[in-house]
Amino acid sequence: MGQRFQDSLTVKGFLVREVRLNAPLGYEDGVLSLPGLKKEHREGVVATTLTRIRPSDPDRTINTIMDILPLSAKVLGALGEGITHTFLGVYVLLTGCDETGRQMHEFGASNGLLTEKMRRGRAGTPGATDLILHLDVLLQGQRPLDRALAMAAFQTCEDFIAPIRQILKQLPGERAHAVRTFHQGTRKGRPGVLLVKQVAGQGAMYDTMVLPKEPAGLFGDSIIDLKNRPQLLTPNEYRDGALRSLH
Repeated sequence: MGQRFQDSLTVKGFLVREVRLNAPLGYEDGVLSLPGLKKEHREGVVATTLTRIRPSDPDRTINTIMDILPLSAKVLGALGEGITHTFLGVYVLLTGCDETGRQMHEFGASNGLLTEKMRRGRAGTPGATDLILHLDVLLQGQRPLDRALAMAAFQTCEDFIAPIRQILKQLPGERAHAVRTFHQGTRKGRPGVLLVKQVAGQGAMYDTMVLPKEPAGLFGDSIIDLKNRPQLLTPNEYRDGALRSLH
């Protein structure tokens, strides 16, 4: 087995107890402070709205869910190895529609009441006590719901997360509230296991990024541009956010 399959991954988590909006960017004593959204928008984007959702807040109506993301950043090494810093207790929820009310979906919309469209405490969703940063993107109407328009929403989300990643990179590792190291490698005498994950690859309105530069990041290899060729990932690469579904 190559070195890539022998590398270990250490994830250091920093607890977020509260999120303060419209404040200078920073993290201190469990409080994540975020400034207001930029007024300049990417092509195809009309407006963006950021809302903090606490578990105790009343239910609300949302546009279709485009993604649910952790806030994580690479501190040392490439994806799947080295050290990753992540915020615990907070997730980003990306939703979107266009000016005419068309929901950003292809095979089925998930707009409606949040509690009916997203169940907490499941794999990939916020826990029962987690905070949610709800980023809603309004896209231009009278345009085809294609890959370019969807990508404008995902790029807007990436623009929002990028400064937070810089905060994570600067946090001293010894201040982490939780540390876990994942080792991988061959086990002599044990059977080898290969998991196959099939992703959509038509590319009409969506894409899947493989091995982005940051955990669950946007900028990686496009499965569409790779002509749907099989990609081999290590367990730690997958654990570290090597696949980003842009559906």
